[in-house]
Amino acid sequence: MSQTTRQRRLALSRRLALPVPAPTVRVGRGEPLLLLHPFTTSHDVWAEVVPTLAHEHEVVAATLPGHWGGPALRRRDVSLTAYADGVEALLDELGWEAAHLVGNSIGGWLAFELARRGRALSVTAIAPAGSWTRWSREEIVVGVKFLGLYGASLLGNALGEHVTRLPLRPVVLKAVSHRPGRVSRERADNLLRAATRCPSFFAFILSELRGAVTTDVTGLDAEVPVRLVLCEKDLLLPPDRYGTPYVEAMPAADVVVLEGLGHIPMFEDPDRVAATILEHVRVHRLSDGADRADTA
Repeated sequence: MSQTTRQRRLALSRRLALPVPAPTVRVGRGEPLLLLHPFTTSHDVWAEVVPTLAHEHEVVAATLPGHWGGPALRRRDVSLTAYADGVEALLDELGWEAAHLVGNSIGGWLAFELARRGRALSVTAIAPAGSWTRWSREEIVVGVKFLGLYGASLLGNALGEHVTRLPLRPVVLKAVSHRPGRVSRERADNLLRAATRCPSFFAFILSELRGAVTTDVTGLDAEVPVRLVLCEKDLLLPPDRYGTPYVEAMPAADVVVLEGLGHIPMFEDPDRVAATILEHVRVHRLSDGADRADTA
């Protein structure tokens, strides 16, 4: 191979390379608050919510194991339990016996699982996944949706950074937002980067097919303050089919419907999402917040 060819290939690989984010963002002071993102995304989905939350809390936005920028996870070990174990290890590393847990989609499912393990001061679950039963229509429909997205992710992975310049953005955004035009370019590009560089994407789907993990939330609302946040225009997990089982299992949970917003609501209205989180957490703080500082 000639030197010129090597140089051209090196230049191409650099153009295709993707930046890798840090596994966590930590900011603010006050009672601990942990943010957990949806499947195949990263902590970047919380970027426009974190500054508001950090005025009142020490906030950590974490990327799950086996996700873009998150801790490594062997494909054969991928499962919901492994994700939860990774988050619990992070809590131990932070020195947090418990925290206010806020999760979106699979992040909400994990918040329930961690609450079951005694690690929650409160739970705010936004469009939480996991309400289905084994081989139910709801589980199969979600699996089919993600298998379709997996095909697009393979194409994006092959294209590297060029994926942000192709017309995949509107297709992906439509699945998670009601009004894609309200999603910033930075959030949209990082969503594509995360979805196309998620090492555990297909492995998690396989793990669910082999033996789906279910989290029994019955009675959880009697142990931990729970707020269920359902998104009216959620196409990925429509609230009438995926939110209702949680509402029925936790009758004491506070239920809020975000009208006009899709599956990842902070993409479209981060201020409303931040206010919805804080409204719940403020009621269930351990302290009066006297030690908080306005840091962002």
